Amino acid sequence: MGKILESIKLASDVKKLNSEQLKLLCKELRDEITDKVSETGGHLASNLGAIELTVALHYVFDSPNEPIIWDVGHQCYAHKILTGRDITGIRTENGLSGFPKSAESEHDIFVAGHASTSVSAALGIAQAKKISGDDNSVVAVVGDGAASGGMVFEAMNNAGRSGTNLVVVLNDNEMSISPNVGAMAKYLANIRSKEGYFRFKDNLEHTLVKIPLIGKSIFTVLRSVKTFFKDMFYSSNTFEHFGFTYIGPVDGHDIEMLIRTLRRAQSIKKPVLVHVNTVKGKGYLPAEENPSKFHGVAPFYKENGELKKASSDSFSHEFGKIICEFAEKDEKICAITAAMAEGTGLKEFSEKHPERFFDVGIAEEHAMTFAAGLAAGGMKPVFAVYSTFLQRAYDQVLHDASIEPKHVVLGIDRAGIVGGDGETHQGTFDIPILTSIPGTVIYCPADYDELRSSLKKAFDGSGVQAVRYPRDCERKVPEEFCAEYGDYNYFDKNSDSLIITYGRLFTEAAAASKETGASVLKLGKVFPIENNIVEICKNYKNVYFFEESVKYGSIAEHLGAKLFENGFEGNYKIHCVSGFVPHMKVENAMKIHGLDRDSMINTVKEALK
Repeated sequence: MGKILESIKLASDVKKLNSEQLKLLCKELRDEITDKVSETGGHLASNLGAIELTVALHYVFDSPNEPIIWDVGHQCYAHKILTGRDITGIRTENGLSGFPKSAESEHDIFVAGHASTSVSAALGIAQAKKISGDDNSVVAVVGDGAASGGMVFEAMNNAGRSGTNLVVVLNDNEMSISPNVGAMAKYLANIRSKEGYFRFKDNLEHTLVKIPLIGKSIFTVLRSVKTFFKDMFYSSNTFEHFGFTYIGPVDGHDIEMLIRTLRRAQSIKKPVLVHVNTVKGKGYLPAEENPSKFHGVAPFYKENGELKKASSDSFSHEFGKIICEFAEKDEKICAITAAMAEGTGLKEFSEKHPERFFDVGIAEEHAMTFAAGLAAGGMKPVFAVYSTFLQRAYDQVLHDASIEPKHVVLGIDRAGIVGGDGETHQGTFDIPILTSIPGTVIYCPADYDELRSSLKKAFDGSGVQAVRYPRDCERKVPEEFCAEYGDYNYFDKNSDSLIITYGRLFTEAAAASKETGASVLKLGKVFPIENNIVEICKNYKNVYFFEESVKYGSIAEHLGAKLFENGFEGNYKIHCVSGFVPHMKVENAMKIHGLDRDSMINTVKEALK
């Protein structure tokens, strides 16, 4: 740590620094975050872009009395450091979460991990303060990407007329929602951020309204003229139409201007939007040149930005290749992403078939209904989405794609346990969600070959067809367990114990079978459950189902119900994920929840005793 950073023990310590010290603090924060993320991996570009903004926020506002709500929260590392936390080992077991987490600190008043929630949460907190007579501000920091989510607009529509001390900071680091128009816009932003401008504006308004008879009329005319010129220079006044006072655009790396602007926003005492322009990856050249690579990055060499374990091999990458191949042969196949083209493996598709590729922004609900609309128009859409984000589109899957069945393929990425992203990103809830929706078919491939066959079946099917796969590369199984994949594969070992599983757990089950002699039933199409599965199970005294899903609503629970209905008299035990899984290595989480090879072996051996 640097000398200035070592002096920061409390968030309030930032307020004691002068201008030059604040600039040095920003440099030391950049070095600290780059050092630590290079060791553990994590979100780098977004954090480096928000350094000056974070320092200015803590300089002006009094956290936690004036709470700062981070949208998604993948830009909160500097905030964590300034509020007394050591980010060494962040996103690893027993280390800090990579997102805001209330259990860590009173300065993290609201958990984050999914986009577009900050304004709603901050408005709720601000209303609570207003009711209780607390005059302190509440700050929401939302990125331009998260601002594409409809929830932000719903919240702002509600907030504009709330009369609360709400400050929304729009951290615009890529696209400009309210476009800047050359030097004039920058000049006006600079003037509007100066204290003298605000004092003059306030005094003029105060004086005019006191003039008998004509004062209010003059003030109204001047305000109309100001609005006319502001609209002309800034192209859009959308935020003020919502009822917000708009300030900006402001250089997000000018600490002095940021402090002046935020002080003004704090003083207005009604909803304000501060538009801040920042650069992703600021101060670390590899991240500035390739912000997408360093958005969520694995451990890397700080000297050159090269990954310590470079590999493009993953289910996501393979999914993208397969979809491209299918689209070459079928011109009706379209691909949809909600701002995750690279993460879901669709970058190649976007380049090869741009007319059939749709990035709808962070709007999973819209993406799902849009996909249903494409299907209604005769296309074959595939919506590639992380399991944790599909949760947002439950209503749309149910009402827009299922009731009057529309043929939509869901490529569900990051299914099962995900590792360092922790509770907010675990893919352990989509199975219960999807199995509750009539007509849904779910495939869970164990390797790339089965991924290809599952996708082919999904495109050849009807209604909602889901193909789930992990954040992982394929895991090889012993040769004796290799077979041509059907809807299921049964490996009879002439045992009284049967292990049932699917997906990447098949590798663990195969290893456990070699050790214990237990038979293995690997499901490919996991739902709906075939009657043949029930008949196989009825031949065994002990049946164990291992699954990367929460228990209630799991495939294991559905199978248990069918076994009971069909007179199964053996022992049936379910081994699933319990509750929210914190950030840790996937292997450790598997072991804790009894889903690894050794746990399977111990389970079978206990029965043999």
